[in-house]
Amino acid sequence: MDVHAKLTSLLKERGWTAYRLAINCGLSESTVSNLFRRNTLPTIDTLETVCVKGFGITLSQFFADEDVIELTPDLREFVKYWLPLTPTQKTATLQMMRAMSEAMPPNP
Repeated sequence: MDVHAKLTSLLKERGWTAYRLAINCGLSESTVSNLFRRNTLPTIDTLETVCVKGFGITLSQFFADEDVIELTPDLREFVKYWLPLTPTQKTATLQMMRAMSEAMPPNP
């Protein structure tokens, strides 16, 4: 995996600069910009800080080959209540969610 390409991609997805990333993760601007200018590989500690504090993702999400959905607090709560449901309850919940989704007006 190309760590620099992944970091650059995450910046572009969010429309951020290296400065904005540095502010978000609490690292010095020079530390973050050196990752891009000098093409140096970050230490695991620095990469973890950039991922967790900066991008709000885990290291495993960073290194995942596939798209990974970030679990927001709302999604975490949903999963917490979803997991103990019976198969019948899950089917009913999905049917209700689909019906609610179909009834929603389209986003402009």
